Amino acid sequence: MHAKSLKRRAVVFAVWAGAVSFLLALLATTQGQLDALTASSALIPAVVCATMCWASAEKHVSTTAGAVDDAILRLSKASRGDLQSAIPRTVWSSVPSLARAMQALFEQLRETLAAVERAARIDGVTELANRSHFQKLVEVRLERLARRTPRTPAALLFVDLDRFKAVNDTYGHAIGDLLLAQVGQRLQQGAAHLSGDSADEQPIVGRLGGDEFTILLSGEAAREPQRAALGIKAVLDVPHRISGQEVHAGASIGIARWPEHGTTLVELTRAADAAMYAVKGEERGQVHCFDGELAAAMAARTSLEQQLRDGIDRDEFGLVFQPQVSAATGAPAGVEALLRWWHPDGVRLPADFLACAEETGLIVEIGDRIVQQVAETVARWHARGIRHRLSVNISARELDHASFVRKLRDAIAAAGAPAAMLELELKEALLMRCGEDALDAVTLLRGDGASIAIDDFGTGYSSIARLRALPIDRVKLDKSLTLEVGESVEARAIAQAIIGLVHGLGCVAVGEGIENPDQAAVLRGIGCDVLQGYAVAAPMAEEALLDWMTARSCEAPPSGQPANTLRASVA
Repeated sequence: MHAKSLKRRAVVFAVWAGAVSFLLALLATTQGQLDALTASSALIPAVVCATMCWASAEKHVSTTAGAVDDAILRLSKASRGDLQSAIPRTVWSSVPSLARAMQALFEQLRETLAAVERAARIDGVTELANRSHFQKLVEVRLERLARRTPRTPAALLFVDLDRFKAVNDTYGHAIGDLLLAQVGQRLQQGAAHLSGDSADEQPIVGRLGGDEFTILLSGEAAREPQRAALGIKAVLDVPHRISGQEVHAGASIGIARWPEHGTTLVELTRAADAAMYAVKGEERGQVHCFDGELAAAMAARTSLEQQLRDGIDRDEFGLVFQPQVSAATGAPAGVEALLRWWHPDGVRLPADFLACAEETGLIVEIGDRIVQQVAETVARWHARGIRHRLSVNISARELDHASFVRKLRDAIAAAGAPAAMLELELKEALLMRCGEDALDAVTLLRGDGASIAIDDFGTGYSSIARLRALPIDRVKLDKSLTLEVGESVEARAIAQAIIGLVHGLGCVAVGEGIENPDQAAVLRGIGCDVLQGYAVAAPMAEEALLDWMTARSCEAPPSGQPANTLRASVA
């Protein structure tokens, strides 16, 4: 189409040139008279001029059209990824402006593609290999090492910064990124000292994400990975100077040997990560190598995770109920729903599986099933005229998913149960740091009539201002605060002060972990409102609970009369 357009322009140019030539010839030959002979004489040069112009234009058109065709072919190659081949000479000679534009375009595309490729391989903050590129590099390295005889030793170091979250919280994310950049530089420098002579003995350093880094050592450095890790740790322990601030990071490092602890990067990472977390759980800032004890723990955890999944599929999770009584009268004052796993090998308590369920996210699936059971239980009790509050514990993982609280609210409404019979228990530390979305969902449920309780109060770091702002109704004193109130004056004074604080917030004080009558008597005397523990009653099935509550209500003394809260029949 472009060539046709050029040809049309050439024809128009030739016609106009001929016409102009004809007019000029007429003016030169007519001398005031115009006849057929004169016109014929003027027409001859016009035809000659038009023909010559057409021939010249046709030659130029053909050359330009050929150059344009060459340019189109070159652009077609570029669309298939060829940005390196030269632009044809015909384009440079016939249409230089087009050639320059194509060259600029190709240079820009090469730069953009190079930047994209680099971003796909290199972490933008630390300039280290990112997770996917590190994986590719390590997999290629391990394949080569596996073919060697004898095998070259290798080890994976899993590096986790100890105080990165504190740095972010204190100085902000901008300083946190600068810290990560400096850590990346130090890891590169520290790894450079561990390099061997061959290419396969050069350490590979990468950032997994957040404040986690990995280093693959091979060759001589991998024969004593603990020594290498201690050297890396010493480099990271030196304070960082950032924007005039002295920032301390420190690191904990886990080590896994290849091939003893794994033959693939996935297996090595899992082992080194377990070794690192073993350090975190005991004392930060240490180096630990994966061992048989950790291997056994990992195997047990893997087995537990699979059993949890099977248990969810078989609907093995359910509730038992532990009553709460009024400290003043001994009458039932509420019930706490407690999770149980009806495992084929016997009943398992939350302490046996809850941590694994939360770490793997399975607690959300378990919680979804418990939500329905709670809603149905509240509906049954309401239909039978029971008006006692049912407390339900909310885990950290569930609260992170604000949808859990919304599901509970919807389930209560769908069951036709009053929200006023429901109480959510959230651990003190969890409630102190929960996000706005989760807090809004809790507040919404409270607006429907449900109550909110702080569980295990006294084990976290509560802010009084935060407590006043939170939508709470009851505070449950942790058993560490109630355990020794019967024998220790100091424990009694602390418990009394906390109960006073709870009342000052306008909340009900609940004493947990009541194991003997002395505890109950002291807590009642210092103002505790509600008691709960094995000395009151052990957790029991729903029907047993309802029978217990009926009997207890009949035994409760008249209002205003002191209660023997812990009757022998209950114990």
